[in-house]
Amino acid sequence: MPRLFSLFALCLCALGNVAHAETPLQTHEFILANGLKVLVREDHRAPVVVSQLWYKVGSSYELPGQSGLSHALEHMMFKGSSKLAPGESSRILRELGAEENAFTSSDFTAYYQVLSSDRLAIALEMEADRMATLQLPADEFSKEIEVIKEERRLRTDDNPNRLAYERFVTLAYPASSYRIPTVGWMADLDRMQIGELRDWYTQWYAPNNATLVVVGDVQPSEVQALAERFFGPIPARAIPPAKRPLELAEPGERFLTLHVRTQLPSVLIGFNVPSLATADNARDVHALRLLSALLDGGYSSRIPTRLEREQELIAGGGSSYDAFRRGDSLFTLSAVPNVQKQRTLAEVEAGLWAELEALKTTPPSSAELARVRAQVIAGLVYERDSITAQAMTLGSLETVGLSWTLMDEDLAALEAVTPADIQRVAQTYFTRSRLTRAHVLPQASATAAPESVDE
Repeated sequence: MPRLFSLFALCLCALGNVAHAETPLQTHEFILANGLKVLVREDHRAPVVVSQLWYKVGSSYELPGQSGLSHALEHMMFKGSSKLAPGESSRILRELGAEENAFTSSDFTAYYQVLSSDRLAIALEMEADRMATLQLPADEFSKEIEVIKEERRLRTDDNPNRLAYERFVTLAYPASSYRIPTVGWMADLDRMQIGELRDWYTQWYAPNNATLVVVGDVQPSEVQALAERFFGPIPARAIPPAKRPLELAEPGERFLTLHVRTQLPSVLIGFNVPSLATADNARDVHALRLLSALLDGGYSSRIPTRLEREQELIAGGGSSYDAFRRGDSLFTLSAVPNVQKQRTLAEVEAGLWAELEALKTTPPSSAELARVRAQVIAGLVYERDSITAQAMTLGSLETVGLSWTLMDEDLAALEAVTPADIQRVAQTYFTRSRLTRAHVLPQASATAAPESVDE
């Protein structure tokens, strides 16, 4: 009874927030003469503001032999400008009680500060200064590239799951630049030169290739005046053409066996699918989002319910799909066999396929889809209670080539998905011609005979 009550309350909350979403927080957009787009979203619940500057450049913009440039430049953006010595901007922000950081992905690089709204001008002045006058000293680079190499070792090379997924992605994207790791390949880091970073900065770090997002206790006119004051004098520059990372629609089935330093084997399978930016039909994308939650959206979703608890086939598993990419995406499933029950990778893979085939032959019930949709919508509503999450959504949508207005239309798009849509996308995209498979095995089994897999 308590679980039923919780589910009922969750559905009511989600539906209530859908109604509330019809009158979202107001977002203002303006573009400076030099091409900088500025988005301001008012949220006056606390005297706090988040400022984020997004650049349209990431690892998917890089070429073979030059991987890691975007991420390395992110590190060097803290190493001094015309007004500030290396590390000085971070020191000033710490003294103001601000939070700051940066992040790089396949599609973008972004820098953010969270601070008292009456200190916004300081953050924007420093951000504009490094957009225009970054110094990139060679001695700082020689030290920082070693930090980046160590980051790669800790986060990827010495992390069996991350290492396996990186190798899996290189196979899953035979044509797309999404196969390039964000941190870069170690061989490319070893030979990276400071001149390459200077060229990368000159090519991409221009106001007409950036979006400034400000969310919090601010007035749009105030932000516009500050943006004009600090960013307005920076001239626009010609930006290289950047084509979307498109993948072959049906690359053919691919299989990879990996031996890494792990105690438990696992299965990875992925399907080449569109993102919202590349799909011919946006409804497919929203159906795939709900389908992922249907398989792996919590305790009552299908993978933990059927494969883990009922069949005792796996010790854990899940699904993942990123709908908001600049190019084509992947829909992935992963699972670890229940070794206590002596389950094999072949059995696990067959179990995952059985769940996909079930979706192809029989659509989910309206009740199951309603439950999954309520969970997804509730998660989105709760997440957007944060000013940082609001800014992240606005910035990422704009930077991957979509419109920030989709943020306020998202819940209605999810509401429109039907059980028939779920069945249709399963039939369309979960095919062998779009499939990448990987078996991840402990290194101790590297000399053992390979496990047979039923095709």
